[in-house]
Amino acid sequence: MKSIGETLIEQLEAHSTEVVFGIPGVHTVELYRGLSTSSIRHITPRHEQGAGFMADGYARVSGKAGVVFVITGPGLTNMITPMAQARADSVPILVISSVNKTDSLGRGLGHLHELPDQLGMAKTVALSSTQITQASDLIPVVKNAYETLGTTRAGPVHIEVPLDVMACPYMLDIKGQTNPITKNTNDLSAAISLLTNATNHVIIVGGGAKNSNDLVLNIAECLDAPVIQSTNARGLMYGHPLSVPASPSLDAVRNLIKEADVVLGLGTEVGPTDFDMYQNGGFPKMSNFIRIDISPEQLDRYPATVSLCGRVEEILPQLCDALSTIRLNTNGPARAKTTRDNAYNELSQEMKKQVHFLETIRDTYPHSICIGDSTQPIYAGNLFYEHDRAGGWFNAATGYGALGYGIPAAIGASVAAPDDQVICITGDGGAQFTLPELMTAADEKLPILFIIWNNNGYREIETSMIDAGVTVVGCDPNAPDFKLVAASCNIPFQSSRLDDGSFKEALRTADLSKGPALIEVVIE
Repeated sequence: MKSIGETLIEQLEAHSTEVVFGIPGVHTVELYRGLSTSSIRHITPRHEQGAGFMADGYARVSGKAGVVFVITGPGLTNMITPMAQARADSVPILVISSVNKTDSLGRGLGHLHELPDQLGMAKTVALSSTQITQASDLIPVVKNAYETLGTTRAGPVHIEVPLDVMACPYMLDIKGQTNPITKNTNDLSAAISLLTNATNHVIIVGGGAKNSNDLVLNIAECLDAPVIQSTNARGLMYGHPLSVPASPSLDAVRNLIKEADVVLGLGTEVGPTDFDMYQNGGFPKMSNFIRIDISPEQLDRYPATVSLCGRVEEILPQLCDALSTIRLNTNGPARAKTTRDNAYNELSQEMKKQVHFLETIRDTYPHSICIGDSTQPIYAGNLFYEHDRAGGWFNAATGYGALGYGIPAAIGASVAAPDDQVICITGDGGAQFTLPELMTAADEKLPILFIIWNNNGYREIETSMIDAGVTVVGCDPNAPDFKLVAASCNIPFQSSRLDDGSFKEALRTADLSKGPALIEVVIE
């Protein structure tokens, strides 16, 4: 008879899970007993934090929940950072952990990996955290987890199974799975009225709209509205005259919003790490704001004139139908161009060089998936950069802002899209958080191009200290010799500089035929 742990694997298969990320441990043996005979692919990172970031990258690219297995105690505490990142960026990941035997929980008996309250700790960052206490819990708990991941604003969901429960025989029928339920709304009259009576429209799109390029394009052309893309929406409407691939933190973009008589917000949380990066409180008040978002809680946090709760891809077609006969002419392309030009001119000369660096990568590897860590060119790109693939630009430099995200998230993305070029841009500081995961990419022969922006320290933090009049302390950790790091992982390596043409040549000649490659960009 199969155990509850084995049956849990069957339930994951029933919910179309194809990949799990995890490091086996003595507390997850029963999960791995079922995994070895399943169709699910297992990816082994070098650290649980890496597993979480891999699941994050996988989820963003595949559109499916990323699934992680971790052990009791340190396995889960190492997952807290990726879970918090996923919650901040609305990324669906399912974390399945073990926990000590039921009769020992909360008693402080000194068992291996013991925590005072593991479930309570997970609840501080997870959308939900549930313990399976008996066989009859299994199907409802897994079903509810996937419904939460698929029908609300996404984020991390946690399931834990006590060691004694995981090994128990499962004696129930495992049938009865149902499809997730989706939300929608049928009251659009107020939104339609505002849109039809306005004369100066602006659209702001976030990550919730990244799969709706044609719909966004349709309504933008109907309304002749410039389309501002937050970080996670970059790549939508690439090259279109109405596209504004710039942050609402920039004055030029704020002026465009300020002049609008109606703003349509699609799948964006209007979060300060994207809309107020400089923390100056200058984001303008929007008097007529129409907002579409899947999360009712999120709609409450930033109230709008009209709020429509549901998926962008379900509600926007109804707006498009209602506005199908409208073709406004409000000088939209000229307004968008003025905003783009002025936004770019707000950047420092160093940032303009960094944007050019990103454009060089994009033009050498068109339609690639570009994943970033918190590093200087990523900060610059989040302010102003137009990617050429919807959903193909994301990073950890907004929201929770976890360092070390780039390398493992790129691995997850490559697993999700093996036929697409994945590029990881990380700094020498952030890379050292998760550097061992390069071996995972080598093991799996994933053709990821890792680009390390090596300024030999925490240059962005150093600049912030100087700007604040603080004596710089702790910002000069030496970087390893990345040539030797690459050699130890058996990964092709090139060192380059921006100003002598060697970086372009390194991009052109990178050897990805047998797996990953690494390019170091040395910044003086």
